[in-house]
Amino acid sequence: MSPVWSITKKELVSYFTSPIACIVIAIFILLSGFFFYSLVWWFNTQAMQMAQNPYYYQQININQMVFAPFFHNLSIILLLMLPVVSMRLFSEEKKMGTEELLFTSPVSVFQIILGKYLAALIVLLAMLALSAIPTIFTFIHGNPEPVPYLLGYLGLFLLGAAFLALGIFWSALTENQIVSAVLTFGTLLLFWVLSWAAYSARGLWQDVLNYLSFFEHFDGLTKGVLDTSDLVYYLSFAFFGLFLTHSVIQFRRWR
Repeated sequence: MSPVWSITKKELVSYFTSPIACIVIAIFILLSGFFFYSLVWWFNTQAMQMAQNPYYYQQININQMVFAPFFHNLSIILLLMLPVVSMRLFSEEKKMGTEELLFTSPVSVFQIILGKYLAALIVLLAMLALSAIPTIFTFIHGNPEPVPYLLGYLGLFLLGAAFLALGIFWSALTENQIVSAVLTFGTLLLFWVLSWAAYSARGLWQDVLNYLSFFEHFDGLTKGVLDTSDLVYYLSFAFFGLFLTHSVIQFRRWR
């Protein structure tokens, strides 16, 4: 068994033997189910009204009316939930005094970070997979387009991966899990409101603010548009977060 998978397995056991993962997943599923049910109910109401006019009835699109807002709602829930998932990854090691033992082991810093990060990604995948269960019935009873649906979930995973990479960085900087979660949430919120600030900006600044915003890159994926610049943005952000984490731990390890 590789060192990375050993660390991943250890972190997964820690997640699911404590109430953190179960509570986060339960709240996420409850909220996602509520939003999905509300959107489907609203869609059915609109469809019955539009059925009286053949022209408007042909304009009905379940992807645009249900799944696009559903994915945007899930992105906000992830912004609230994922700082709780990432807050313990290194903060707990520092608080319990096991950090030095971990860093003096033959396992490299990169393997430690990757193992912890993979465990958080698996929790994220579990959250998204469970949220997708109710949506399957729309394919049984309706005819949504599969490509925007799949790209929407891909966007949620990439968005969550970026959130977790930032969270693991803040977790490496402090031993207090609450402080780590608050710093992660505050930073994510800042990147969220950059798109709002872009509306009042002009020229180059508007382009820069739009590019830096998490959700400007997410919107296209919910519409079924796969742009390589969006993939590069999320992967680069995740890599940069893990790189900063590696730098922080290396500095503390050798000081």
